[in-house]
Amino acid sequence: MGQNDLMGTAEDFADQFLRVTKQYLPHVARLCLISTFLEDGIRMWFQWSEQRDYIDSTWNCGYLLASSFVFLNLLGQLTGCVLVLSRNFVQYACFGLFGIIALQPTYLFLRNLALGGGLLLLLAESRSEGKSMFAGVPTMRESSPKQYMQLGGRVLLVLMFMTLLHFDASFFSQPSQQ
Repeated sequence: MGQNDLMGTAEDFADQFLRVTKQYLPHVARLCLISTFLEDGIRMWFQWSEQRDYIDSTWNCGYLLASSFVFLNLLGQLTGCVLVLSRNFVQYACFGLFGIIALQPTYLFLRNLALGGGLLLLLAESRSEGKSMFAGVPTMRESSPKQYMQLGGRVLLVLMFMTLLHFDASFFSQPSQQ
């Protein structure tokens, strides 16, 4: 079996895989992009009292205001996720999720930028529903604000992974001589 035969077999497999999964991949892509919001919303549902008590003790805002804040976050995140996954009012859902990001603490800045990047990809994909098979994957012919939104979204997502890198300064410095 030659190299061309292997390439042909791989291409045939890829084509068959895409035909079978074509209807599911956009949903999986959206789920991946909003998974943090979905996880946060579900966690708030199951840890309601812990979340409320944390907000109350951190902000000293009182039981009622802390409960309202947790409820607003829970409702905003779960509603936004349901709307994005159902492909209804995606732009409004993304703007609502952007609002949830704005309510987050500043020490989560890079994480919030990455979440914003995912939302930018969803917004770009929702602008021309049906033209793209995958959420956030560009086509070659278009030159529009959608492309810039996709580029911005990808750059912001990369920032999240940059926070995982830890460099050891001793690697770059010269050893001291004694």
